[in-house]
Amino acid sequence: MSNPAASHKPKLSDPTLGLSSWCWALFQGVRDPYIILITIYVFVPYLVTSVIADPVHGQAIVASGAKYAGWGVMLTAPLLGATVDRMGSRKPWLAAVVALMVPLIMGLWWAKSDGSGLSVPLIVAMLALISVLFSYTETLHNALLIPAAGMKHAGAASGLGLALGNFISVMMLAFVMWAFALPGKVDWAFVPSQPLFGLDVLSHQPDRIVPILVGTAFLLGALPLFRFVPDVPATGVRLLKAIRMGIADLKLLFSQARGHRDALTYLAARMLFTDGLTGILIFAGIYAAGVMGWRSLELLAYGMLLSIFSVFGGLAAGWLDGRIGPKLALKFEIAGVILSQLLSLGNTPHLLFYQAYDPTTHVPLWNGPLFRTAPEIGLIVCGFLGAMTVTAAYSSSRTLLTRLVPPEKIGIFFGLFVIAGTATMWLGPLLVQLATDLSGSQRIGLLPISGLLVAGLLTLQFVKGGGALPTR
Repeated sequence: MSNPAASHKPKLSDPTLGLSSWCWALFQGVRDPYIILITIYVFVPYLVTSVIADPVHGQAIVASGAKYAGWGVMLTAPLLGATVDRMGSRKPWLAAVVALMVPLIMGLWWAKSDGSGLSVPLIVAMLALISVLFSYTETLHNALLIPAAGMKHAGAASGLGLALGNFISVMMLAFVMWAFALPGKVDWAFVPSQPLFGLDVLSHQPDRIVPILVGTAFLLGALPLFRFVPDVPATGVRLLKAIRMGIADLKLLFSQARGHRDALTYLAARMLFTDGLTGILIFAGIYAAGVMGWRSLELLAYGMLLSIFSVFGGLAAGWLDGRIGPKLALKFEIAGVILSQLLSLGNTPHLLFYQAYDPTTHVPLWNGPLFRTAPEIGLIVCGFLGAMTVTAAYSSSRTLLTRLVPPEKIGIFFGLFVIAGTATMWLGPLLVQLATDLSGSQRIGLLPISGLLVAGLLTLQFVKGGGALPTR
């Protein structure tokens, strides 16, 4: 039987992306809102401030869950990728992961603040399991890029996926704000007078509906990939044999990387600074909710603004990579992330960039429904810098690897690149958990993130190469 997606697969001479490329990119577009809406800006901050009802203790609990998720990814994701490579076809595996993820995401609806729903340990365990499954989708989805777009259009399809992820996230944030957060708080003609669907604000249903929306969008948006994206042909290798062969492939991967000092030093640096970047994504919303007391409306607006600035960060990274080279660009970007993080910790209702601020003696900056004080604006400005530099750092880190290794070994080192990004992703949450528990402070608890970024930046100093390409 012929594959219905085959006729849509882009050929090398195609001037534009084909249907399979768009379907591949759409999968990422509907998957990424989980990170934006649930992990960063809406659900997890609600969990910390309303279910756990203690921002400091809640930050430590979330960090503990992220730590266990990091261990799970470290121990299983590389072997999953190697095993699937030996078996060939990716779509059945990806379908199984999606089938597990969607009910877990939607099940977060029962995370009730009055304690009548899911227990806190169960909620954190669900989030940790979803995080591991999310990592699996990245591995399997990326492996379908070439079948979907071909070599010529792989870069364009990859960029399209990132763009759709940001665009759909912003649209969903805007909808949640219009439909659930603003009603009853502003008297604007275009805003409903009450939350849609009759949701009850007192029981936090507007916060709890977000996982339902995210899960539904993920399920519906994933379907075109399974219909129109060609799969890698199955090899016929059985599972147990594929696992044994995958283990052997991983050993060979490490052995073939020997002798490339600069590339290996860079991967060591990446393990450190990627932990820091991941930590910012996990804890940015928790910090804003706990320290500033922001709730759904403020966090939704914050997320929309920062997601827009993330787009500019991606564009700036490409420009910097071309002008000064990806290594120097990455150094500037990581330094910008560190500066943003440290300045953010200097903004609380009683601090403005570490200077004492008395909210009772300062009039509001404006009469709008949110972000009325100078510390709030200061935190947002720091967030703008962080959003741009975090996105740019992720982009330049990928480009830098291509400048440090021989073209014939790029596949080997991108395999190690993925492993380096997951091997220590538990370290940042573990350090945040320990620092938060020991200090009893959200601000001090987040300082290890900056420490990981500084360690990664210092390690980068020992990497040679990665400069701008010569111009003709």
